[in-house]
Amino acid sequence: MPKRRGRVLHDHHHVSPHRPPHWSYTDTERGWGKVAGSSKIEWTEATWNPVTGCDQISPGCAHCYAKTFAERWRGVPAHPYEQGFDLKLWPERLEVPLHWRKPKTIFVNSMSDVFHEAIPDDYVAQIFETMRAAHWHTFQVLTKREERMLRLAGKLTWPPNVWMGVTIENRRFVHRADALREVPAAVRFISAEPLLGELENLSLDGIAWLIAGGESGPRHRRVDAEWIRDLRDRCAGADTAFFFKQWGGARPKSNGRTLDGRVHDDFPRQAVALG
Repeated sequence: MPKRRGRVLHDHHHVSPHRPPHWSYTDTERGWGKVAGSSKIEWTEATWNPVTGCDQISPGCAHCYAKTFAERWRGVPAHPYEQGFDLKLWPERLEVPLHWRKPKTIFVNSMSDVFHEAIPDDYVAQIFETMRAAHWHTFQVLTKREERMLRLAGKLTWPPNVWMGVTIENRRFVHRADALREVPAAVRFISAEPLLGELENLSLDGIAWLIAGGESGPRHRRVDAEWIRDLRDRCAGADTAFFFKQWGGARPKSNGRTLDGRVHDDFPRQAVALG
């Protein structure tokens, strides 16, 4: 079946009759589990996907785990990825975190990008409104679309429980951190995963947290240990929390996550103010 690129699917009723509408799926969307967005991603606790699907825009997207997973289910009736990795809005999921009473750290749109150009402005605003209302949770938003993030930043409410991050996979994209510094988020963070090159020109001013990791999958591109050590050492000098997620390999856990004899799993202690 040919892939349908560029479509935005709006689905207000496509929910299995066997699932209440506020159930969500695990970050890998396996089965119809009841677990409220629980995640195996080391730096978060849960995922929330009011949008699914995306388009590849930079080298870090080449072997996208989300696309690989979603396309397995293209054409399967009643599956949440029946449409593969085409962008799809899920309005019935917008209020899901409000039903999770226990505080969680939540990765927003693990299967998409909140600032994808095909997501309407008012829909992005609704996502941010849910995050504001669900003040007992901490929300982690991560994007590769820093230009749209900046265009919308002044129109959005930025409550203190929203952390904003950008992905920087090689030196060509260190400018994403400059855009991030202009956003009034309480916590700004960088995901250097998959790390595909040295980030020697990356400034950590105003950055509270950096996640680094190698790529995983059958076609993974190997990470150089010196690239990771350089980031670790510069984070220490900048008082930026450093989280080393994985070395990567054929599978995410193939080579563990120990760097020079220790596991680095620091989280930001407080918001970092610019100025």
